[in-house]
Amino acid sequence: MAKFSRKSKLPAKETQMMIMDLCTAMAATNNTSEAAQVLTDLLGKQELEMIAKRLKIAELLFEGLTCHEIKQTLKVSDPTIARVHSWMKQSGEGYRLVRERTKSKRKNMTHSEEPVKLSLIKRKYPMYFWPQIMLEYWLKNSNKREKQEIKNILDKLGNKRKLYSQLDNLLNQ
Repeated sequence: MAKFSRKSKLPAKETQMMIMDLCTAMAATNNTSEAAQVLTDLLGKQELEMIAKRLKIAELLFEGLTCHEIKQTLKVSDPTIARVHSWMKQSGEGYRLVRERTKSKRKNMTHSEEPVKLSLIKRKYPMYFWPQIMLEYWLKNSNKREKQEIKNILDKLGNKRKLYSQLDNLLNQ
């Protein structure tokens, strides 16, 4: 869970402006994938899950599920459900607006939505993809003769064990 101090160190007006900047940034996204990219860059896994659970709790409350049913379904505590319920009673206009606007999208939404692009994952986690990134860079900056050498190496990949052991020997020298 995110850690924060009870008393804000920034003036209320500046905090409000930063929140509005965040809202503007989210509104500037063109689709669900872009919004997901922004949120995963800004929030940690627990923060994302916490916000998603709050939205789901509100949705299930609107559908008329009991506190016990929500607790069993989402594995959340009674105080969390009570907090969301009180927020929904006090205002909840923002959630109602989003719920109404996304109702048709949720019905049509499938899990085969546009997949996250591999290039974005590579950029976020470069250490996992360094061999591929290195080879792509090498190919982009190669002349014709060097590209032919790369093709010859790829042709030899049929004999993977030999090639891998050669690479291993070279790396251990």
